[in-house]
Amino acid sequence: MEHQVFVPAPAERIGAALADQTRVARAIPGLQQDAGAEPITGRLKLRVGGHSVTYRGTVRVTAREDGTYAVVGDATEARGTGAVKLALTLRLADTEGGCTVTAEGTADATGRITELPAETVTAAATRLLNRFLESLAADAGADEQPKPPADTTRTSVFETEIPPSALAPDADEDLDTDTGRDTGTDTDADTGIVTASTDGPTGDFADTGEPPAEAAHARRTMIGRSAEEVDHAPPRGRYAPVPAPQTVTATSALRWAAPAAALAVASAIVVSRALRKRR
Repeated sequence: MEHQVFVPAPAERIGAALADQTRVARAIPGLQQDAGAEPITGRLKLRVGGHSVTYRGTVRVTAREDGTYAVVGDATEARGTGAVKLALTLRLADTEGGCTVTAEGTADATGRITELPAETVTAAATRLLNRFLESLAADAGADEQPKPPADTTRTSVFETEIPPSALAPDADEDLDTDTGRDTGTDTDADTGIVTASTDGPTGDFADTGEPPAEAAHARRTMIGRSAEEVDHAPPRGRYAPVPAPQTVTATSALRWAAPAAALAVASAIVVSRALRKRR
């Protein structure tokens, strides 16, 4: 068996990922790994054409001195007596935009998988190897993403400078020392002394003790109706009750139909008796 795959990651990153057993187990598609098992142990469902075979076994990836990586696997069928033994050698070579992974080795199998066509089995094994290397390259590429520096300073919301208020004290003083027509004060143009005006507004209801009719109407309009009116007055607008539709009955027609029928029956009786007398 010989297969070659291009992955968009440098050979150094792929080699570091192959040396990590945790990342290798995470990259095997569909592997249900046993927690805390060494080497990588678990269940794997292999789909071959329209069939699926579940295997349970172990796999180990080790680095060699010549820069290659050895993949050794041994598994048995979860339901059956078949078994599979795998021995592969992975060679990494840097290319433009990534690296090329060449897989060479042998695989011996017994059981249900031997009953399937050889081309279908080879296609399933090749697809599994491609997905494994692509997932491993994606995991290795995640390490290349730049990390934010640890000493990045962030400004707290409590340290943000608050802009001055628009109602500055100078603005209030300008309004108070204006012409005095709006605030009820008089200003002497020569001395600049501000004197309060003692002339109060005319027609104020404070003298009579009762508000005028306009003020009472305005207050009534703003506050709304009294509690008695709310309790006794029917709702208006969209909350008003909808009258029930009037049903048309045939009472008036039946009222005239009964006397007419009685008159017809009486006329028939009279006519029949008159005919009998003549006979």
